[in-house]
Amino acid sequence: MTLFRRTLFVAATAVAVVFSSAANAYEKGDWLLRVGVGNVDPKSNNGEVASVDSGTAVVFNGTYFFTPNLGFEILAASPFSHDIKLAADGTKVGETKHLPPTFSLQYHFDTESALRPYVGAGLNYTLFFDEETTGPLAGTSLSLDGSFGLAAQLGADFDISDTMFVNFDVRWIDINTDAELDGAALEEVEIDPMVYSLTLGWKF
Repeated sequence: MTLFRRTLFVAATAVAVVFSSAANAYEKGDWLLRVGVGNVDPKSNNGEVASVDSGTAVVFNGTYFFTPNLGFEILAASPFSHDIKLAADGTKVGETKHLPPTFSLQYHFDTESALRPYVGAGLNYTLFFDEETTGPLAGTSLSLDGSFGLAAQLGADFDISDTMFVNFDVRWIDINTDAELDGAALEEVEIDPMVYSLTLGWKF
């Protein structure tokens, strides 16, 4: 477990212990807005030739409730930055940035407490840009295609007050991208990351 994920787990556990009293349930027409930090952690050995490392950025999302339990969420973020390394020996050969807009339908469970877990599923579009090469690939042109894929999530809101809460969220996103070097096909990179986020939220 990385330091980032360990910190998120400890923070989420602490909040759950402190804020365990009953609180008001969500209602139809409620909006939730959250902002915080997220970490995109690609699966290991995600490419046979080159692999993409993890990245951290500011994340923000909004959820609208159609019913007290059913909500629709839009996830956005500032650009994530990733190192690209050779799969064989870990030599850094480039960098890229990406944006991960994700649209999810969520089910929020009735708990009658300050801890409000939910599950969600939806679609993701990942846009890669600002690809740069270095080391053995310096001077070449690297490009990564955009990716459409499914996304699944598990998370929880922890109420601090009637209108403010802390959120911990874990997602899996299906991200596959075709890599090209100087216009020639290199390989398909199966990134398929876990995404961990810790945010502060407000209910309207």
